[in-house]
Amino acid sequence: MELLIVSGLSGAGKSVAMNALEDIGYFCIDNVPAGLLPSITAFSKAGDNQLERVALSMDVRGCRSREQIEAALQQLDEQKTPYKILFLDAPDDVLMRRYSETRRRHPISIAEGVSTRDAFLKERQILQPLKERADYTINTGLLSTSQNKERICDLFMKNGGAKNAMQLTIMSFGFKFGLPPEADLVLDVRCLPNPFYVPELKHKTGLDQEVVDFVMSHPEAQELLHRYENFLQYALPLYVKEGKSQLTIAVGCTGGKHRSITFARKLAEYCTSLGYEPGMQHRDAVR
Repeated sequence: MELLIVSGLSGAGKSVAMNALEDIGYFCIDNVPAGLLPSITAFSKAGDNQLERVALSMDVRGCRSREQIEAALQQLDEQKTPYKILFLDAPDDVLMRRYSETRRRHPISIAEGVSTRDAFLKERQILQPLKERADYTINTGLLSTSQNKERICDLFMKNGGAKNAMQLTIMSFGFKFGLPPEADLVLDVRCLPNPFYVPELKHKTGLDQEVVDFVMSHPEAQELLHRYENFLQYALPLYVKEGKSQLTIAVGCTGGKHRSITFARKLAEYCTSLGYEPGMQHRDAVR
């Protein structure tokens, strides 16, 4: 089991980190009390419950003293449980501003009735053992939410970092059956010559090479494909940078059988060449 303990200051971005980790395949458990840490890790490794990648969030909601944290980490060491620690931090003035913007109260302020600034001071003292032993420390003071997510994905995503954390789907469809409601981008190829009016191609689809050859034999199809490729080359990294977790590109023609399937396949090949791992759907191919 690959165990990651996620901790850090309140307001530093732990929720963003846990959401990003869940998106890339971690089994995430939030707000783990220090005393339960060894038991949860043992359960995660046992029998049918064995999990490949587990992220546990620990903070002052479940850890009221540094001694509790030190004891829990010592138990993990005694169990010879391998783990890594991710610690998220930010300057106090940034954390204070974030709390002011959200109008939320710090957990220690709620529990002990102290000011937010004093709560941060005590929180740093409590979490010091985790910070000292952290394998990864991210200062989120100058990071946006999407940049924080991208950093997490780059650190922990297997085979591709943030780029493959975004689930990319390329779909073909027919306009006469309606727009796909899940589409983020819609590309229209109805402007191209239609194989439907070629008798020997009418009952074939863009999955057949004869249809692909017909569609791509026209210079305007080659130019349109080139321009769509240039657009995606520019736009896809922007979606990744913004932290989008899934993107659906819908390519439409009249019936969804010929031109749209051909272009969807070509664009999927192109996205693969850019390092993405697109999924394919042909919504109306069998209508």
